[in-house]
Amino acid sequence: MPRIIKYVFYDILRTRFILLYTMFLLLSTFAMFQLDTDSSKVILSLMNVVLMVVPLVSVVFTTIHFYNSYEFIELMLAQPVNRPVIFLGEYFAVALSLCFAFTAGVGIPMVMYGAGIQGFTLLYSGLMLTLVFVSLAFLSSVLTRDKAKAIGVALLFWFYFSLIYDGLLMWIIYSYSDYPLEKVTLALVSLNPVDLARILMLLQLDISALMGYTGAFYKDFFGSSLGVIFSTSVLAIWIILPVVVALHIFKRKDL
Repeated sequence: MPRIIKYVFYDILRTRFILLYTMFLLLSTFAMFQLDTDSSKVILSLMNVVLMVVPLVSVVFTTIHFYNSYEFIELMLAQPVNRPVIFLGEYFAVALSLCFAFTAGVGIPMVMYGAGIQGFTLLYSGLMLTLVFVSLAFLSSVLTRDKAKAIGVALLFWFYFSLIYDGLLMWIIYSYSDYPLEKVTLALVSLNPVDLARILMLLQLDISALMGYTGAFYKDFFGSSLGVIFSTSVLAIWIILPVVVALHIFKRKDL
């Protein structure tokens, strides 16, 4: 597996897409720090990039890469190499390359401008979202042999978690506002990795008024050590579960 990871990782780093992605993040972060010296305001602006652009890039790039690697995967399957080794090698290589690009693009300016714990939280949330949506993209890729359908499923994941879910959650809270919904809302928030990442970042900025319905009810809970552990654990499940399901399908898939 290490050889597969190394080969695919270096191959991805040489692509123009990763370079452009890194430069976009780097220039955007530097530009925001140049426009405003208040790191809290900069991180609040970057949060929108992390919550929208990072998941979108992760699902699209991962899905396209998987289908472009079909010949390589078929070649490796002709060798005495187990399918899980090939699949996980591809997964770790893609995840590492996107995490490397995000860390370089956002992390370098954060260190240079001394963003502190707020910058670290933004970086951490972005990395977790990258891993989550890479996992979801691999799942969508093994569901069908059709590249267009797989990209459509991957984009549906992004559209649902980034845009639709909050609207549904607000509708539920408004409709049942007469009932105690704290525990129910906590469960619903756990079903959206983007909301969990948003809550982690906003709590570090201490802007509870902007947290919306997905986080304001649980400011005390998510602001505690238990809340951080809970959020991290749920995000880890969002990373691992799609990979496990995708691996199960890939092992039985007729390529």
